[in-house]
Amino acid sequence: LAIAIGELVGDAIVDVENVFRRLRENKQSANPKNPLKVVFEASVEVRNSIVYATIIVVLVFIPLFSLSGIEGKIFAPLGIAYITSIIASLFVSLTVTPVLCSFLLPNMKLMKEHKDGFLVRWLKKQDTKLLHFGLSNPKKVLITASVLFFVAISFIPFFGTEFLPPFNEGSLTINLQADAGTSLEESNKLGTIAEQQLLKVPEVAFTSRRTGRAELDEHAESVNNSEIEVAFKEEESSRTKDEILQDVREKLSVVKGISINIGQPISHRLDHLLSGVRAQVAIKIFGNDLMELRKYAGEIKNNIENIPGVVDLNVEKQVQVPQLFIKLKEDAIKYFGMQRGEVVKDLETLFQGSTVSQMLDGQKRFDIILKLPENQRNDISTIQQALMETPTGQLIPVKEIADIYFENGPNTINHENTQRRITVSCNVAGRDLGSTVEEVQKKINDNVHLPQGYFITYGGQFESQKSASQLILILSIFSLLGIFLVLYSHFKSNIITLQIMLNIPLALIGSIIAVLLTGGTFSIASLVGFITLTGIASRNGIMMISHYIHLVQHEGEQFDKKMIIRGSLERLVPVLMTALVAALALIPLTLSKDAPGKEILYPVATVILGGLLSSTLLDMIVTPAVFYLFGEKALKKYLENQNKKELN
Repeated sequence: LAIAIGELVGDAIVDVENVFRRLRENKQSANPKNPLKVVFEASVEVRNSIVYATIIVVLVFIPLFSLSGIEGKIFAPLGIAYITSIIASLFVSLTVTPVLCSFLLPNMKLMKEHKDGFLVRWLKKQDTKLLHFGLSNPKKVLITASVLFFVAISFIPFFGTEFLPPFNEGSLTINLQADAGTSLEESNKLGTIAEQQLLKVPEVAFTSRRTGRAELDEHAESVNNSEIEVAFKEEESSRTKDEILQDVREKLSVVKGISINIGQPISHRLDHLLSGVRAQVAIKIFGNDLMELRKYAGEIKNNIENIPGVVDLNVEKQVQVPQLFIKLKEDAIKYFGMQRGEVVKDLETLFQGSTVSQMLDGQKRFDIILKLPENQRNDISTIQQALMETPTGQLIPVKEIADIYFENGPNTINHENTQRRITVSCNVAGRDLGSTVEEVQKKINDNVHLPQGYFITYGGQFESQKSASQLILILSIFSLLGIFLVLYSHFKSNIITLQIMLNIPLALIGSIIAVLLTGGTFSIASLVGFITLTGIASRNGIMMISHYIHLVQHEGEQFDKKMIIRGSLERLVPVLMTALVAALALIPLTLSKDAPGKEILYPVATVILGGLLSSTLLDMIVTPAVFYLFGEKALKKYLENQNKKELN
């Protein structure tokens, strides 16, 4: 709604301005008509422009509803709110606005004025000069506009990319991970040291920490993992956010032997949802041999740790821990007449335990578990001497039917899509996500060579940004085709339709400049801004060219420079007013871009604002020049078709 609010009054502006101008002309006419009839005719005159412009706005938002995942959850409601509010605005402009015009405008004092206000007269004077130049040099105007467009497009390959704009949540979530097997006491000491270091950062107000999470928790964590929430002070800091984060990383670097990942409460969890890893980028290595996986993970870490922008680089914790192996002797089991399944079940009871009953203590209920005492389950010689009963009643030590030994093995084995994997994760700071990951991929492809059966995938925000961008771009092509078909269904002319759609590349010029001036980074939010702008930019072309056609069809004008100048001047005020109110509504969103809550709307607003400025200013000279250059035959064909309809 914040983005749409300026656009909502656009339909009413076009309607009211046209009614006002026609009523004033009628007032000054020698044979004035009934004001009610003038209001009706003036509203009908612009009705098609308003309706088709609204249909186009709805069409360009359809790609948003195809987005899945987090981006879909964020931007689909924006599309719903925008479409419903624009449709409501159309309904009001077609019904309520003409009625209000008939009540309020006919008796206005301004109706007696024979000329426009000072500002409008000055604007029309400047526009007249511009139009005379453009219509005298239409090819030069078209070539200049084309050069501007291609120059603007040439900047795109140099832009950075990211999934969503960085959030500013006013707090941090920091994950500390010690080696597997670290005791709660030791993990608590490490967490305390980390908190003490964080409190040395001037902007930090307080910290809170959770070490480990319960086994039945949805996000169960062992005690070697800690999560620290860091709250910042409310007063403004003289340092930037990046400088504060750099200070935090330096302070935590003194805590040795732990992996550190710095994020924010919401964005941290978004990363976890995207890739299962609490980091922006997850490099996953798949294969069969865990030791080989760990070796390649180490190679990847060594190759990318010095890449600019890569921070919080970690390899998934995996250590070798002693494991008890009891390997049954098949021949011995057969000799004693024992069943393999029964032996395994008995061994499981002895060493792991099994619930045999329950004990009630008032309202409390406790399981009774049968197993060997703790001291007999940790000593290998005692385990070997543990007695088991054969079917004949004979008691034999376990070592008679099994080989028992300790052997080191991995503390955890992670799988994804049934395949073993290990993850190298990192965040990106001081640089855009897209170019950083591209450099990471290049380094890995050049220096890390995996054998057959091993492969690498990239997950996290980079993967989501890439897939969402591709989907939006593909579906935007269908939206543009939809716009073409909608306009063609009305004008029945390819030339006129393409001339109206010319405003879209004119708008892109300003949008690209706006992105360049605000950091040169594209995100999904920027693409949403481009989508929104496509619909808004088409409105001006529809209004301008529809009025040229109206002047020739209904007011006896000929196709010449005089008609185009008249039509352009009569549409100057509504074009400028619709652009101005849309721009004014967006300006608050472009201020304080780091303010919490504005991070996603800021790139949307800047892209639309830049595009509005370029499309409005260039439209004042390019559309008239192009219509003068190519529009005569198309207009003649359109009028012939309209005459045939009337005769039928």
